[in-house]
Amino acid sequence: QNPLETETIWSTMYRRTLDFARSGVMVSAMSAIDVALWDLKGKILEQPVHLLLGGKKRETIVPYATGLYFTNGSKLSEALFKEAQLYVKMGYKAVKMKVGLGLEQDVEHVKTVRRAIGPDVKLMMDANHAFNLREAIQLAKAVEQYDIYWFEEPISPEYYSQHAELRNKTIIPIAGGECEYLRFGFQHLLSSKSVDIVQPDICASGGLTEAKRIAVLASVYGVEIVPHTWGTGIAIATAAHFISNLDAIPGRLKPPNFYLEYDRTENALREELTTTDMVVKNGEIKISDAPGLGFELNEEALFKYTMKTENGQLVKSSSKDLK
Repeated sequence: QNPLETETIWSTMYRRTLDFARSGVMVSAMSAIDVALWDLKGKILEQPVHLLLGGKKRETIVPYATGLYFTNGSKLSEALFKEAQLYVKMGYKAVKMKVGLGLEQDVEHVKTVRRAIGPDVKLMMDANHAFNLREAIQLAKAVEQYDIYWFEEPISPEYYSQHAELRNKTIIPIAGGECEYLRFGFQHLLSSKSVDIVQPDICASGGLTEAKRIAVLASVYGVEIVPHTWGTGIAIATAAHFISNLDAIPGRLKPPNFYLEYDRTENALREELTTTDMVVKNGEIKISDAPGLGFELNEEALFKYTMKTENGQLVKSSSKDLK
């Protein structure tokens, strides 16, 4: 098929897989193909993806540093303090930390990180659905004083009504959606009034083609959208182009910060697989105007980290295996 016909190809993939899965790995595979096609379309037409999406509405976006994981055992508070300070020195204007160890420890760690970053840097917390409703309410109430920008995935994503109840019992905005797939999953999330901020993972929930539809749906419900971004530089570039094209909720006098999740954990695929001119500078990222998604693939890194099965064992592939 013509690779420029991204919507037609997306529809074909979707209809041919309806009987197999409407979520999970199947949709993630569709997403990867769709993102690759948008990049290819941009390179064929010699235009950046943000232009093909309808044009960039902002030249720069604000990345937030994701990190502050559970490490170093008994010295965790000390490690969190130093790591949080490092992100501030690197110029980040927002950081996201993990919670989920229990009320007492989580409150202490939130207090520690807020002390490290000061009052002006935004602080988000992510539980990866570590709590039940009662625990999530307790933690939210306990940390409201530390000016939390959002509380991400506080409870298991299946419990839509419990998310809505939590929203009504805290002033902290509730975020979620990385476990949803396609616009149909997000329609359920939004109609149940479960979140203040919706977080589709573009590379898993349906690709750029479907992300555009999800963004329109979020706008209809008056909910802000901040994509969940994880993995390689491809995911970061994809999210950056998408975010540059996002509309603010109609009628807002002051547009919100259009945040980009920027994973700061060790990730060789993110650091080595691609090269791009989109880098963090003074707490912002300038959107690339290079064709496609604005990155080049490092084939040596691709060979380095690709594995294959040989005699029942995982072994490294070589360039010959990928040709």
